[in-house]
Amino acid sequence: MALWQSALPPFGFRELWCQELHSLAELAKLRARLRATLTGSSTVAHPEREHWSERLVLIADELTSNALRHGGAPVATALSRAGDRWLLSVRDSSDEVPPQPAQGRDPGLGGFGLYLVADLSARHGWHRELGVKTVWAVVEAD
Repeated sequence: MALWQSALPPFGFRELWCQELHSLAELAKLRARLRATLTGSSTVAHPEREHWSERLVLIADELTSNALRHGGAPVATALSRAGDRWLLSVRDSSDEVPPQPAQGRDPGLGGFGLYLVADLSARHGWHRELGVKTVWAVVEAD
């Protein structure tokens, strides 16, 4: 079984916002917006209590940077919520190429972000729709 299965994101989430990005330089603003939405502060104010929100920030950084590098701009990153579950979805226009975790590569060369996202999320997947690819992950607040 593949690590990243083609699957629609779970239902029941309400989108809070969606941010379009055109370059890697915009990732800092995305991280700050996520932190502000999740914790009320754009910086890490209470590291001992914010481990779940920082997991979501790391997932957003990994998936969005992958989309910008491999899928091409513009990329749209959306945050949705259902109770204590958060859904992060990242859309790009490269529907031909599914997420492919690195295999047979020296870890020093990078490319292991999809493994990290799989480990940090409660659920994850991707799907194609109308010429776009969406990669998503769910994190539960604890």
